[in-house]
Amino acid sequence: MLTHMPLTDRRAAQKKAELEQLRAMDLPAQTFTDWCPMLDDQLLSLMVGELCDRLRLMFFGNLAQDWSEFVLTDLGIYRYESVDIGPESRGFQCRQDLEDYLHLRQLRVSVEQGADLADIVPPLLAFSSSNPYLCSRQSCLLFQIAQQLERSGELEQALLLYQQSAHGEARWRQIRVLEQLGRDAEAYDQALAFSQTPGSDEESQRLERALTRLQRKLGLQMVKKPKAASETRINLVLPAPTHGSVEIAVRDHLQQDDAPVHYVENTLLCSLFGLLCWEAIFAPLPGSFFHPFHSGPVDLHSPDFYARRQHLFKRCLLQLEQPDYRQLIKARYQEKFGLQSPFVFWGMLDEARLELALQCIPAAHLHACFTRLLRDLKANRAGMPDLIQFYPQEHRYRMIEVKGPGDRLQDNQKRWLSFAAEHGIAVVVCYVRWAEA
Repeated sequence: MLTHMPLTDRRAAQKKAELEQLRAMDLPAQTFTDWCPMLDDQLLSLMVGELCDRLRLMFFGNLAQDWSEFVLTDLGIYRYESVDIGPESRGFQCRQDLEDYLHLRQLRVSVEQGADLADIVPPLLAFSSSNPYLCSRQSCLLFQIAQQLERSGELEQALLLYQQSAHGEARWRQIRVLEQLGRDAEAYDQALAFSQTPGSDEESQRLERALTRLQRKLGLQMVKKPKAASETRINLVLPAPTHGSVEIAVRDHLQQDDAPVHYVENTLLCSLFGLLCWEAIFAPLPGSFFHPFHSGPVDLHSPDFYARRQHLFKRCLLQLEQPDYRQLIKARYQEKFGLQSPFVFWGMLDEARLELALQCIPAAHLHACFTRLLRDLKANRAGMPDLIQFYPQEHRYRMIEVKGPGDRLQDNQKRWLSFAAEHGIAVVVCYVRWAEA
């Protein structure tokens, strides 16, 4: 009975604890009337929940969204781009796709509930589907279980699952597991093979480190690495702020009337990319949009996302060679303002900031940044410098990565600095110490 009652004044954890106590009493099953004979109330239970979930899955293509999406859209809280959705756009093309999705979901839930992995791995490895969406979900679950096995020291089994997974991080995890198993020569050969066709800048960086480490361990001749670009550094000693972050403190310190500084992190360049390439991002390709409530394509982080739209993105980037590209981006800003997007941060991009960015950042730099972003949309949208300083009278800018006391550059930031140096983008790293009171 407790499972059917809302008990809105109680936390879910309390309700669960009370339910466990009742189960421990091993009481016989009875109807509501038998439990509470003195009450005139009726207990009504919804018995079609499974059917409703299946209908929701058929519509949304997932079970994370629910019917409140209609309400939020009608209220204007969320607004979505209008995309043509035909029968070929559906996430599921047949009943078997639905059954396969639910099967994978049950396996994932079992993993999260701590079930014996020996009961989960065989059916997961045996899973097969022609639906790319479902294959992607299988790969993610294989990777998740492999990580769990690696942490628990079951390295051989972890290696097997990494080898079966198409997850973006699975290849370099194979190298790490082989090293843990003491199979350094095999790890070296594998890393060398993977390095010929790296899946991303992040993987390339990790494989380069692995090769250096393994060459040293195996006594092989060290391959000389290209010298890393030297960073342009500034050091500041500032009063410790009573509130706000170190980035805000540096922004305020460097602020000038004729050279404003903005705290943007990854939002500015991603937003400009999202505006310029809006049509490519929201192209109604099969399997990209299942329903009207997508903030972006379902396959955004799939390995073939760019390949499927390469001609569309090339057309968008070619617009940067036209003299009116600034007007195009500003017109897109006005037309699409407030619509959900995986790249455009409306709250961080007002018209004044957009105008400054287009005035100071040359088209060649935008083209280079957007091309890099397309190489790995998930990893390369991070690691951009914290601040940007515009010099509108000189039509130039510089980016500023801020490091507080004890902080150091992360891998994705180092990759970004190397990229910036290669393309002549002005970036400085600002190291901050707090002045002694």
